[in-house]
Amino acid sequence: MTEPNDVDYGPLAGLIGTWKGDKGLDVSPEPDGSEENPYHETILFEGIGGVRNAESQSLAAVRYHQVVRRKSNDEVFHNETGYWMWDAAAGVVMHSLTIPRAVCVLAGGRYAPEDGGGDEVKLAVRAALDDEEWGIVQSPFMRDNARTVSFEHEVVIGGDRLSYSETTVLHIYGRVFEHTDRNELERS
Repeated sequence: MTEPNDVDYGPLAGLIGTWKGDKGLDVSPEPDGSEENPYHETILFEGIGGVRNAESQSLAAVRYHQVVRRKSNDEVFHNETGYWMWDAAAGVVMHSLTIPRAVCVLAGGRYAPEDGGGDEVKLAVRAALDDEEWGIVQSPFMRDNARTVSFEHEVVIGGDRLSYSETTVLHIYGRVFEHTDRNELERS
């Protein structure tokens, strides 16, 4: 691994820091419809350095930890850890994540500087069960009862502001449901 300070994080550089936001809205499935949960959250992004794979691929890696709490009772209802990675040679951004529901995702997407706007950087990744490159792994229970079918995540970073929108398509309660989350955060 390369030391964190010696790495060009490319489009991920703007992520590094602690972010807080209280404008979140989670729309999640319920047996009889859906539920909306306003939330606040903290996300800590840390540059951890560079990684070499098979002596030919170089990645810059940023580790993160996200904790999401309901505004109604301050209860944690989402806790996520993972990495954002940048492959400068291929122009690819990757996002790996794990949630303690026995679900893991490796999402990816191409990145070009013009994907943002002005001083903004836009990161967009996706994964799907049937995608050979960017996939989803889940326990047998989740596969049979709350299967994650696809995942899309878009992050826009502009200075000390970050916004994101995320859609996870689930097959749950005998139907297909688009579980969405979005928030606006500021670097603290």
